[in-house]
Amino acid sequence: MSYPDGRLNLGTLKGVSSVVGPHGVGASPNDKKSKNKFIRGKKKSIFENYMSKEDVSEGLKRGTLIQGVLRINPKKFHEAFIPSPDGDRDIFIDGIVARNRALNGDLVVVKLLPEEQWKVIKPESSDKETEGAYESDLPEEICGSHLQQSLKGHKDSPDVIIEAQFDDSDSEDGRGNTQNVLVDDIKKLSVSVHEKDEETEAQRSYLACPVSYRKLEKRMLGHQVQKLRAPPWHRTQGLHQRGRCKDQQRQLAKSLGQAGEIEPETEGILTEYGVDFSDFSSEVLECLPQNLPWTIPPEEFSKRRDLRKDCVFTIDPSTARDLDDALSCKLLADGNTYEVGVHIADVSYFVPEGSELDQVAAQRATSVYLVQKVIPMLPRALCEELCSLNPMTDKLTFSVIWTLTSEGKILSEWFGRTIICSCTKLSYEHAQSMIESPTKTIPEQELPPISAEHTVEEVHQAVLNLHRIAKELRKQRFLDGALRLDQLKLAFTLDYETGLPQGCHIYEYRDSNKLVEEFMLLANMAVAHKIYRAYPERALLRRHPPPQTKMLNDLEEFCDQMGLSMDFTSSGALNKSITEIFGDDKYSLARKEVLTSMCSRPMQMALYFCSGMLQDQEQFRHYALNVPLYTHFTSPIRRFADVMVHRLLAATLGYRAVPDVEPSVLQKQADHCNDRRMAAKRVHELSTSLFFAILVKESGPLESEAMVMGVLNQAFDVLVLRYGVQKRIYCNALPLRSHHFRKVGKKPVLTLVWDPEDMEQEPVQQVITIFSLVEVVLRAEAAALKYSAILKRPGTEDLLGLQDKEECDCDHDHEQED
Repeated sequence: MSYPDGRLNLGTLKGVSSVVGPHGVGASPNDKKSKNKFIRGKKKSIFENYMSKEDVSEGLKRGTLIQGVLRINPKKFHEAFIPSPDGDRDIFIDGIVARNRALNGDLVVVKLLPEEQWKVIKPESSDKETEGAYESDLPEEICGSHLQQSLKGHKDSPDVIIEAQFDDSDSEDGRGNTQNVLVDDIKKLSVSVHEKDEETEAQRSYLACPVSYRKLEKRMLGHQVQKLRAPPWHRTQGLHQRGRCKDQQRQLAKSLGQAGEIEPETEGILTEYGVDFSDFSSEVLECLPQNLPWTIPPEEFSKRRDLRKDCVFTIDPSTARDLDDALSCKLLADGNTYEVGVHIADVSYFVPEGSELDQVAAQRATSVYLVQKVIPMLPRALCEELCSLNPMTDKLTFSVIWTLTSEGKILSEWFGRTIICSCTKLSYEHAQSMIESPTKTIPEQELPPISAEHTVEEVHQAVLNLHRIAKELRKQRFLDGALRLDQLKLAFTLDYETGLPQGCHIYEYRDSNKLVEEFMLLANMAVAHKIYRAYPERALLRRHPPPQTKMLNDLEEFCDQMGLSMDFTSSGALNKSITEIFGDDKYSLARKEVLTSMCSRPMQMALYFCSGMLQDQEQFRHYALNVPLYTHFTSPIRRFADVMVHRLLAATLGYRAVPDVEPSVLQKQADHCNDRRMAAKRVHELSTSLFFAILVKESGPLESEAMVMGVLNQAFDVLVLRYGVQKRIYCNALPLRSHHFRKVGKKPVLTLVWDPEDMEQEPVQQVITIFSLVEVVLRAEAAALKYSAILKRPGTEDLLGLQDKEECDCDHDHEQED
């Protein structure tokens, strides 16, 4: 937020008696009466206007502003945090007004108060495990699914993460060049609080330096169409079981319909996050080829390598229509090596630089995937016809082709523009059946049509060869220190006529997914090295910073308390710990899911960046993949960053002129891609949460086993194993006679005393500790598209024989891209 004279509203700070508001009105942050009077009298001035993109960019460049992902304390809604640039401390933002309409998970920028006003804030012990517990934006390379593929088939099996609490670990920290004067001051404070004194808990304290701003002006409540009668924070509080706007009709400049209906709710989500879902203008559509059906111009055949006779095919979700990658694999004459190709739709051919089409694609920056539909980055004629690698049709592609041994050793590689003709469109299920039946001839009627030039056996053998090589590549990646955090993800089946969810299941990530993922990763890494060698100052790359130090240290301490031997020294060490620490029985697998979710919390977001804007090449690294250089090349239909990389690669190969653009301009576009990518992820999560809430409302209540993730003094958090969602269960929502919180050593223990159903019976005690296995019921909340979790009354059954074990354990100390 900014004033006409350029001053910034510094909001409220704990311990400061008053702050100057937009009209010189002072109010104590703890003075409720003054606050209410201020709100009544200055209703339209509670929140200030957002800073312009130019001011934000300049502030980040100078280092006067810090960018980060906002985490709102789920227990104390007025408290919010972003990570400091050095990762050792959190920057504290006190109060809803100071947040200026920012929501949990939003990318915000903050300005620190003068150093003399800094304070060390000591969190309550019961908050330490849960503050920010639900925020993690796992990058695609670190998640347990190939999002590039699965999201395209969102109607079939959307690979999504339920609940905003999960996010997807692109918990991306802002620009790399902000760590200058601010980080020096932060380090000074870090040193001062690390001094040994009686308040050892100060080592986990937060910097009290508020003031948040949304970076993009289109992403706020009330900025464009959407106008809620209830204040924006009231709506957000619904995430924490604190009610909802009583007026169920959304108040909009144009009516979106009754709140609770899928499309009005979806449009509200899209509007809130500034997603452009309007039709493409006539000026944009005029940029497309007008004479359809379009055929490849004859001159292109002389400029490209002709691969139309090769056995090339796509592997995607069965309902995918925007097919932007294909694979090929043939055994070479020596009988020991293979020629493997990754063929990507040549989108840049159809998107002239500087055109109306180019500008709108750059502005949208990404396709946005909802449960029931996609908001495309490019017009559908491009996404689904001209660029999509549909079978038995000649298509323009950009290819990376390797000569590989069966062990995955690269002997040579080639980059270039090509023409392919895919012989078939395989689904993941088709490819999986081929992998699982290596010697069986699969009947043609069980497969999609295959062009006459190739046979079922030829395609089958190519899939088997790719699978064999992919297993070796994957094995080597993890030996080289890659990290994978496989989280539970939910997929929906929708009613064809009504669009309502009929059911859901945990998405299964199988060998066919892994096959495609390995070669996409390999292509992205190869292109990253190619463009960086050619243009070390202008390469568009993707980096993944290491985990936030403070949160990682807290997690390490927590694991020590729980008796879990975890190694957090590197991505590879962490991956090995998670892989080897538990067995394969049901209880161990559930504990692994909980621990994986906990390990995702400190992870930061992966970021696009221009190589010329970072001086330290060590900051180029991708933490999860544990590689020095990485980029995005394989999905240009849905990501504008990939289009930019295609253009750089084309210049590298002499297909076009050397890019005449300053690194700062490339960085600006990279920042915009980061912003839009985060918004798209949030929209995707909210869409998933919406559909799951509808499913609970229509089909519930739903019962499931759940595992306790965290214990507070009056509530506890659970991972609902059947659905992969996290929920908080409040003691005051249960028919309890009493409840008691205590620490056994450092382990939190919550004892519940249930009222007996029969007055002649004795009350039933239930002990809740981390890793307790419980049964929960998910139920819809009245007149709202929300759901809550309620603990089932314990019966005589002993869940997996583990309840007694948990009670015994109370006597001892113990416990993620792209």
